[in-house]
Amino acid sequence: MVVATGTGTGTEGSATLNPKGSTMSKWCSCYNNDNYGSGDPESRPTEQTANNDVDEEEFTRPVTNEEIANWKLGFDSLVGTTRGKEYFRQYLRSEYSEENILFWQAVEDLHSETDNELIEDKCRQIYDDFISILSPREVSLDSRGRDLVNRRMADPCSTTFDEAQLQIYLLMQRDSYHRFFKSPFFKQLTGHLVITT
Repeated sequence: MVVATGTGTGTEGSATLNPKGSTMSKWCSCYNNDNYGSGDPESRPTEQTANNDVDEEEFTRPVTNEEIANWKLGFDSLVGTTRGKEYFRQYLRSEYSEENILFWQAVEDLHSETDNELIEDKCRQIYDDFISILSPREVSLDSRGRDLVNRRMADPCSTTFDEAQLQIYLLMQRDSYHRFFKSPFFKQLTGHLVITT
């Protein structure tokens, strides 16, 4: 059970989200942009245009007891909310594994694309950003998952990365999700609350 003490503001430390100060948080929303996979760097969203998707007021208020209770229901409950997903992304960044949530979100966004040409372009961009061994944000896949993606890239479609996405999802669900609640990041985020059992 979580009880608010009323003694804090919820803005102590670095746990308060600053959407404008977070370049990587915009990267996820770039995959939703129709021009993203066009191959033309000039047509990709800039940090300023990508930031328009972030509701700054959403992140100026402290985390609530209800949010924490909801997030603890399961991994889907955490990443199913804007604030939960963004705070989890920040936590993953502190663990140097932010690419996992970015890849997962990019594939989620790919599933909603209906234009075949854009699907192919976005697949190539996701591959370059997260699967290629040359990418600085390469996700950690087993050899079977990587081989499957490589074969499917011969004819990319909206399901090209589904098995790889599931691997990364399970990694976050089984490992990072549980560590999130025990982390110094979470303690800072909820510093204005008293957590009791």
